[in-house]
Amino acid sequence: MKFFVGKKVNMTQIFNAEGEVKAATAVAVPAVVVTQIKTKDKDGYAAVQVGFGAKKEKSIKKPARGHAKGLGNFEGFKEFRVAPDDASALKVGDKVEMTTFKEGDSVAVSAISKGKGFQGVVKRHGFKGGSRTHGQKHSEREPGAIGGRGRAGGRVSKGMRMAGRMGGERITVKGLKVLKIDGEGGLVYLSGAVPGRRGTLVEIRG
Repeated sequence: MKFFVGKKVNMTQIFNAEGEVKAATAVAVPAVVVTQIKTKDKDGYAAVQVGFGAKKEKSIKKPARGHAKGLGNFEGFKEFRVAPDDASALKVGDKVEMTTFKEGDSVAVSAISKGKGFQGVVKRHGFKGGSRTHGQKHSEREPGAIGGRGRAGGRVSKGMRMAGRMGGERITVKGLKVLKIDGEGGLVYLSGAVPGRRGTLVEIRG
């Protein structure tokens, strides 16, 4: 299994060999080093933990500093579940390169979506809203009835779509393509939009 960690930079356009323009998201890919190998026998599952980015040593807490002793001063850690054979193929200290991916590869990207605060049902769930006529003055964006009749004995049913906090959730987008890999600039360009704001941590899986 291929995996990598990056940070969303911005959206842009990429022209392919046929001259077609494609919407793309630029992702900065820092140095990634394997910091721990988890096995099914010892930990109950197989996974690879990697450290990414760089940070001043004084800004790193002692447990994290000791965990990655001799490997580097990392900004953070991220764990990827892998098959047992894939985990055994790596060892602590190995560098993971973005070159393991190739242009045209299909990838799944996970990130935390933009937080939009408290939103109503029209924005949050795409409700139509109330009528604009027949004496309706204040119900254009209201949800309408939420209970009553025989449903749940007049109580509000669980899972009822209502106003509330929107965004700030882990989103996975599958089927994105690797459009371009800029090794010198430390960037990879993925097709389409990637969840999150600029600077959001992005997980890329092949």
